[in-house]
Amino acid sequence: MLRVTVVESSRSAVTLRVEGRITGSSVEELRRACDVHSGAEEVRLSLELADVSYADAAGLVLLKELRNRGVGLMRTNPFMAEQLKDGHHQAMASSEEI
Repeated sequence: MLRVTVVESSRSAVTLRVEGRITGSSVEELRRACDVHSGAEEVRLSLELADVSYADAAGLVLLKELRNRGVGLMRTNPFMAEQLKDGHHQAMASSEEI
């Protein structure tokens, strides 16, 4: 089950708290919630992900797509942070360690 709650809303920023599992039909539910709150270009949308327990492949694709569109992904737990890494960031991290 997924729950999306508005925790901050102003003329310039909206923060949504996402709780539960981002799987199956909840992926589209999250997409719709983000679309509703990011309709105006001047509004900065952020997602709090600390209480997301799991995201399937489609959920991860959505989160990465949102991040690429400029949506802030905040308070990710260590598991979600690892899942949201992409090959580009991992390659850069590896080359910096050398």
